[in-house]
Amino acid sequence: MAKYGEGDKRWIVEDRPDGANVHNWHWSETDCLEWSRNLLSKLLANLTVLDGEGGLFIRIAKVEKVEGEAYINVRKGKIIPGYEISLSLSWVGEAKDSDGKSLLVVDGVVEVPYISDENADEDPEIRVVVKDEGPIGKRLKDAFLAKGKEVVWEKVRVYVGAMAKGGPAKDELEVKKVSGSAGGNGEVKKAVAEAVSAPVKKEVVKEKKKEGFKSIKMTEKFSCRAKDMFEILMDENRWKGFTQSNAKISKEVGGEFMIFDGAVTGTNVELQEGKLIVQKWRFGNWPDGLQSTVRLTLEEPEPGTTVVSLTQTDVPEEDRYGNSTVVENTERGWKDLIFNKIRAVFGFGI
Repeated sequence: MAKYGEGDKRWIVEDRPDGANVHNWHWSETDCLEWSRNLLSKLLANLTVLDGEGGLFIRIAKVEKVEGEAYINVRKGKIIPGYEISLSLSWVGEAKDSDGKSLLVVDGVVEVPYISDENADEDPEIRVVVKDEGPIGKRLKDAFLAKGKEVVWEKVRVYVGAMAKGGPAKDELEVKKVSGSAGGNGEVKKAVAEAVSAPVKKEVVKEKKKEGFKSIKMTEKFSCRAKDMFEILMDENRWKGFTQSNAKISKEVGGEFMIFDGAVTGTNVELQEGKLIVQKWRFGNWPDGLQSTVRLTLEEPEPGTTVVSLTQTDVPEEDRYGNSTVVENTERGWKDLIFNKIRAVFGFGI
């Protein structure tokens, strides 16, 4: 690693005179648990769920507990959120008759046991408890389940989106960008000013449409015949075996497939037995309409050794919730959940 002033200027180490983490190149971590408590309290405390519908009044009183861990990592300027928290809310319900007379006031608790970055695309489980389990209490509880779940989900989605954008680290990143742009000599400042004042060119607008997508490439070697690897990748029962999840795979061009319990879906574009698999892939948490193209080339340089070359293009950098870990998660999924599992289950390690 180069020291400040030597070699690659992107690498800044501890003995840099100003100690700066230029362009957030180094890994930095911000604890977000207390910030999460404050934000969720603002979002959920004193929140009306029902205001007189059917003579029922329900209000979330306050956030009682937010436990677990929450943090924001920044590497090379990229935001990587991480959180696993549980949430406990207190709520109050009241039932009134047609004359507006109070029939019963109850207290209750709402538990959200697991909110995680791994399940950012899913609405979390919500449990509702009422302290009075009589007929009216049960009616209020059922009303909360019917109307209140979506209210809580909506606010949790706001939290998830805020974490994806950097949480409390967002302001710090913006400050660094502004302060970092303030330096430089007169020529640099002049160039920046000219660039800002220059007319927007159509070519630039067109190029921006291509941003936000990346490609994944990797090569893996296995101790098997190419035809065996092809059969494994195209056989739903073997997929179920090495992934321990549901799968349904057509072996026809144009046929559809579903793997990892439906988290990944797509269609077969081109199939050459023992040689080539080309498919359209999409993950359920990607923005609507987006598909990547997966190309798996199988080569057998010598009998009993197969080289799998993977190229996956048009992978979005962010999912529908703004999480910017799609490319990293997809690449890690190929490595850990597919290729390494095939080696372990079928004994194809080299």
